[in-house]
Amino acid sequence: MNTHESFKFAQTHEWASEEGDGLIWVGISNHAQESLGDVMFFQAPVLGQAVHQGEVIAAIESVKAASDIHAPIGGEIIALNETLNTSPEIINENPYGTWLFKIKPTSNEALHIDLDRLMSLEQYDASAGG
Repeated sequence: MNTHESFKFAQTHEWASEEGDGLIWVGISNHAQESLGDVMFFQAPVLGQAVHQGEVIAAIESVKAASDIHAPIGGEIIALNETLNTSPEIINENPYGTWLFKIKPTSNEALHIDLDRLMSLEQYDASAGG
């Protein structure tokens, strides 16, 4: 997995990573998991679902709150992290090493348009307060 310094971030606290397999791996930021507290449940998107950038497609619940998960890019949900069904707490342990789902982009051109709308780690940290 790429280092989180190369990830792109949505204002809604999801990260997207191009992993060289043609898919975009998606997770949540450290800031998001810290704000949520202990993660208790992850409601995954539907496998095979077509999604649009910014669309609410999943949810995460913690002892403190529930939060929507948005698609950082458009495409099709192609894989789900099944480990989260029984061990959602791993999100807290390693938010940048734990992917939630993978998206197959609609096209290479659409992918780059969507990625250009996201922020670098430095931009995200500045917008999220650190």
